[in-house]
Amino acid sequence: MSRITTDICIMGAGMVGLSVAYQISKRYPLLSITIIEKESDVGMHSSGRNSGILHAGLYYEPSSLKAKVCVSGAKRLKEWCKEEKLQVMECGKVVTPQKPELDKQLEVLVERGRANGATVELIDKKQFSELVPDGHTSTGRAIWSPDTCVVKPMQVIQKLKQRLQEGGIDFLFFQEQWKVAENSKQIIFTDGNKLSYDHLINCTGLQADKVAHQFGVGKKYTMLPFKGSYWQLKKDAPFKFNTNLYPVPDLEVPFLGVHATPSVDGVTYLGPTATLAMGRENYRGFQGVEPLMTLNFLRHMTLQVITNKRMRNYVYNQAFDWTPKNFLNAIRAIIPKIEMGHIEKSSKVGIRPQLYDKKKNELVQDFIMLNGPNSTHVVNAISPAFTASFELADYILDNSRYFD
Repeated sequence: MSRITTDICIMGAGMVGLSVAYQISKRYPLLSITIIEKESDVGMHSSGRNSGILHAGLYYEPSSLKAKVCVSGAKRLKEWCKEEKLQVMECGKVVTPQKPELDKQLEVLVERGRANGATVELIDKKQFSELVPDGHTSTGRAIWSPDTCVVKPMQVIQKLKQRLQEGGIDFLFFQEQWKVAENSKQIIFTDGNKLSYDHLINCTGLQADKVAHQFGVGKKYTMLPFKGSYWQLKKDAPFKFNTNLYPVPDLEVPFLGVHATPSVDGVTYLGPTATLAMGRENYRGFQGVEPLMTLNFLRHMTLQVITNKRMRNYVYNQAFDWTPKNFLNAIRAIIPKIEMGHIEKSSKVGIRPQLYDKKKNELVQDFIMLNGPNSTHVVNAISPAFTASFELADYILDNSRYFD
């Protein structure tokens, strides 16, 4: 049996956990840091499975934490990637009204984007056709976001891991089973090993609510995981996308709709969907199914559908996009000439760690950070958490009791 002592214990080696460790090492170089991860390597779940888009900050309510950290976070991460000689595709993004009644939302998005510090502009049909000749705007207008870019998520995460290890930060992988020692700052692993810490930071993504509950924190929250599956254009498809093409989203639900995203590898991804996941790691079929979680998901979503018109619209418009027919109809809203023969199922699939507030009976839209006994908990690290990770990490440190 061994005993490990560290100043800071970070649980979760996704993008947020690694970014927190990175910022601590820059601010407080004398503190020792140990990162605990249940998998064999970093970024095995949401962080490494996302589309790689660095969002420009168009969508978020200006008073939100997302708005506060997204624009500056994207700039910082893009600059860091360039300094590290990582691939960055500076391709921008077009947001198009797929239905005429959504045209009025363009002004809302432009106003939000500018309030958040993003560079955005309204474009006409000629400009739209030059940017996305295979796309569709129902009204002859769209939004252009030149600062949106695309990176390769796992490349970024692995480089960050490398820099942390070079800086002397320790990683403990394969640590899935553990418990918190009562009345002490200590974690006990099932093999009998113990880790003592001064402060613990929970960045476990899909598991964050469960970890927080063990510290007596955030009991009113539970995780409702949504699966995001992707398709992709076949190599011989008669379309080419040099920029991201998004539909106008419903700003009252936390999903952006099926969109087209070029990647640094030359593949154009279509998606993701936002459908029921039957477990936190239910990536395919019955893999990772959690029956009790699925029942709770259905119960909470049924209540949402009954009481929330926006969620009824979501169920009607997006919840069944996992079927090929519905997915094709969804992508045709922005790429009208696309056919099933032009696309193929992608191996890319991720799960969104969406938090649900049981007291308010609603999905949580913003990032949530909670302080617990000798601990800090990031319990809703949904998009744009990857984009904003450096800036979000600074916010976590600025608002954690330990670093006061």
